[in-house]
Amino acid sequence: MIASYKARISMPFLHNPRCNYVLRSDQMSLTSQMAALAVLVFLVCATLASGAASVRVGLTRIHSDPGIPASQLVRDALRRDMHRHRSRPGARELASSSGGAATTVSARTRKDTPNGGEYLMTLSIGTPPVSYPAIADTGSDLIWTQCAPCGDQCFKQPAPLYNPASSTTFAVLPCNSSLSMCVGALAGAPPPPGCACMYNQTYGTGWTAGVQGSETFTFGSSAADQARVAGVAFGCSNASSNDWNGSAGLVGLGRGALSLVSQLGAGRFSYCLTPFQDSNSTSTLLLGPSAALDGAGVRSTPFVASPAKAPMSTYYYLSLTGISLGATVLSISPNAFSLKADGTGGLIIDSGTTITSLANAAYQKVRAAVKALVTLPATDGLDSTGLDLCFALPSAASAPPAIPSMTLHFDGADMVLPAESYMISGSGVWCLAMRNQTDGAMSTLGNYQQQNMHILYDVQKETLSFAPAKCSTL
Repeated sequence: MIASYKARISMPFLHNPRCNYVLRSDQMSLTSQMAALAVLVFLVCATLASGAASVRVGLTRIHSDPGIPASQLVRDALRRDMHRHRSRPGARELASSSGGAATTVSARTRKDTPNGGEYLMTLSIGTPPVSYPAIADTGSDLIWTQCAPCGDQCFKQPAPLYNPASSTTFAVLPCNSSLSMCVGALAGAPPPPGCACMYNQTYGTGWTAGVQGSETFTFGSSAADQARVAGVAFGCSNASSNDWNGSAGLVGLGRGALSLVSQLGAGRFSYCLTPFQDSNSTSTLLLGPSAALDGAGVRSTPFVASPAKAPMSTYYYLSLTGISLGATVLSISPNAFSLKADGTGGLIIDSGTTITSLANAAYQKVRAAVKALVTLPATDGLDSTGLDLCFALPSAASAPPAIPSMTLHFDGADMVLPAESYMISGSGVWCLAMRNQTDGAMSTLGNYQQQNMHILYDVQKETLSFAPAKCSTL
């Protein structure tokens, strides 16, 4: 999920100007109306594309500008978190584009600046390849980047615009492709000849629009570890809002068919995020067989089956049964984070959200327990951080006092968070880096709480494994 774009709803509208082919949303089945997730979809006549290939992917991270105060990073990240919305045919075997053994590759990333809440991975697109930074997001599916021509409706980006007309490997994805966002809206009807899928995908903090294409993506920063993957379906956007600071698009790593994980047929992937305020170290994400986690400290918990309805079908749900602060188990109902039959509630793990949100009944218990432990005077930090519970430090240079770890009790596994993974200091304040969520709404385990934790998503075995780690040394 990007920044904070929850509960996307979509109502597709199909149109083909050349073929005079129109399908109104009231002519579509309920299933196809619900399938498009907050995207407005229509059809145009265009060139057809080829299918996608697969590969293993590695990821490293570069961090945000150390000159930006932590309070500003948190405030901006929280603003984006609170508005965020997100948008598996059979997976192919993970292999190199040459058809040989699976290839491990790497992509550098950095914190989103000036907001500092997301992780940006660097990859390349097209032939010849054009490098671009994109937000790595386990809570959404679509891969997209800005494409030329891109005029006044595009945001400024740090990398040159990818131009499909300059690439020898670009093709428009046909609207009846299994990876097309229009295929559900067609509801089985034959598409007009040569049709391709246009999209207008909205997030809580912005939107992007363009045509779905198929391209060769290149992963890796050096000749020794580079791998090229042909036929990846992606969004070629030529109009967007100005809400994607520091990036040139997004890479979805969710459970849906359009995500990089699904298109590569990656049976598992892992990452290790270095501390939020560490401006020098790097972290790593791997997709495929080389993603592994073992040792005495590893804990594993099963994923909760995701609802079939979009957008919930793309999320990685976990069963959180309780929370402890030090040796004290908080009196939180074990059903506070349960996923309901109607698709409401539940808790997901998300690399694209910064601050963890908890159902209000549980959050108030955590808040009260932290407040009771800290002897510093409480202060209003909403303006400077956007966070609900803050304490005044003796001075801006003062170190926070020692407090116990927080333990998240998952089904079969405990995740222990040291104080620096649930409290954040900066500008003379020390705050609980969590927020409340309306009871019955979805809770989210954000990336701030995942720092210095090696995390493995095994999508084949349907488990999440994790272990505390010094991520800068991995």
